[in-house]
Amino acid sequence: MEPNQQGLSAAELDVLKVLWEAGPSTVRQVNQRLDGRGRRWAYTTVATLLQRLQAKGTVAVDASGPTHLFSASTSRQELLGHRLDALADQLCAGEPAPLLLALVQRGHKFSREDIARFRRMLDEIEGDGPSAG
Repeated sequence: MEPNQQGLSAAELDVLKVLWEAGPSTVRQVNQRLDGRGRRWAYTTVATLLQRLQAKGTVAVDASGPTHLFSASTSRQELLGHRLDALADQLCAGEPAPLLLALVQRGHKFSREDIARFRRMLDEIEGDGPSAG
């Protein structure tokens, strides 16, 4: 499901990160993991954040058991893609290349594995890679 374009607050993103890392969880489990990260919130606060994320389409709930299980319905990669598209629209007239070039030019350190993945992806885009014809 495509996430609502209202965006996510920092608190909502913290909750979503827990679900990405831990998988389906109860409110109590999410709250315990957040507490371990220094986020000491009331149970009701975490429940409200999960409800907001559900309304935004980034979290699903399974209410079939004795406790509700919440899970991320949007992956980290999907959210990243939506945010990058929005940023490209906002700053670069919809063109993604300036975003990518800015990341590379700012001196970020990439591992050999990352660079190899970049090369494979570029080869595929150019039609020279494994996905070609």
